[in-house]
Amino acid sequence: MIRDQETLTLLVDTVSRFVKERLIPAEETLIETDEIPADILGEMRDLGLFGLSVPEQYGGLGLTMEEEVLVAFELAKASPAFRSIIGTNNGIGSQGLIVDGTEEQKQQYLPRLASGELIASFALTEPDAGSDAAAVRTTAVRDGDFYVLNGTKRFITNAPEAGIFTVMARTNPADKGAGGISAFIVEKGTPGLTVGKRDKKMGQKGAHTADVIFENCRVPAANLIGNKEGIGFKTAMKVLDKGRLHISAICVGASERMLSDALNYAIERKQFGKPIAEFQLIQGMLADSRADIYAARSMVLDAARRRDNKENVSTEASCCKLFSSEMCCRVADRAVQIFGGAGYVAEYPAERFYRDVRLFRIFEGTSQVQQLVIARNMIRAAQG
Repeated sequence: MIRDQETLTLLVDTVSRFVKERLIPAEETLIETDEIPADILGEMRDLGLFGLSVPEQYGGLGLTMEEEVLVAFELAKASPAFRSIIGTNNGIGSQGLIVDGTEEQKQQYLPRLASGELIASFALTEPDAGSDAAAVRTTAVRDGDFYVLNGTKRFITNAPEAGIFTVMARTNPADKGAGGISAFIVEKGTPGLTVGKRDKKMGQKGAHTADVIFENCRVPAANLIGNKEGIGFKTAMKVLDKGRLHISAICVGASERMLSDALNYAIERKQFGKPIAEFQLIQGMLADSRADIYAARSMVLDAARRRDNKENVSTEASCCKLFSSEMCCRVADRAVQIFGGAGYVAEYPAERFYRDVRLFRIFEGTSQVQQLVIARNMIRAAQG
């Protein structure tokens, strides 16, 4: 559902040029400093990348799902950290407010999220609640015009940079399932909120995660999303398909970058007097990667169009996330193999991307969770 092809083409071309001219050349600085350069962040704000999916009336670009994945294909050709810093503003950090927030809450936060003035962080995962998100133990107890939050969140993306946190907490201790969970906006600097030290991860330098701890943290009742208890988990589920399609598109873009690097290396690298690209076993890996990427790209575009047409794409989104993330890791492995010894040293990006993309099979729902979603939806549909 592309609304204005000319405008979209201009946006995609602008992002593609920005990736090639600014982001990829800045990757070495990113790796060395573990920080996205301030000038790059400023340019990302100016391009509107923090508000890709925020409605236009709140200062965003208001992209459809199809438009968003086309932009994501290009953005993902640079280090994943550049995408990660804008990801939550365009994902659950804003979408929860968009679908279930009050107009006052939208007016207060969405324009600042769209401009990049605020970085959002989504705090759901806990030490004992990950794939089983309904097992949330963080509590929120009403006390007059406030809720008092207590608990610990883990592996929270952008927590060190966040200005606001969307926090899932249990408001009804009698309801041990998803129905007892509510969503809150908690601002940075709120007494009782502490961000832990940055996690040391396998990859994704420049994309920071940390624990977020709540100790008698008093949050205004007005910051309960939708001003209604018990809908927090449902809010998260409403935008889950969108997040999975976005990550699937990121997997496609990263794979295209890795294949391009591997192909160029294979054309330049000579063994036995000729480029290794002329050897059939190398060609096999190149061809398998190209077919994988084409299949994933087609899946993502099809599912995005279905979502824009208001279809239920729960199964399709999980299919995309499962296939695209697994595909991305296959492409990464082949890229390292094509680079040979050079693929194992940090001088070449193949080594870094091999570590970076491994996360895609874990977050936004592991591959195993996607399999369960797909199978259960199939069984439910067959049983009528």
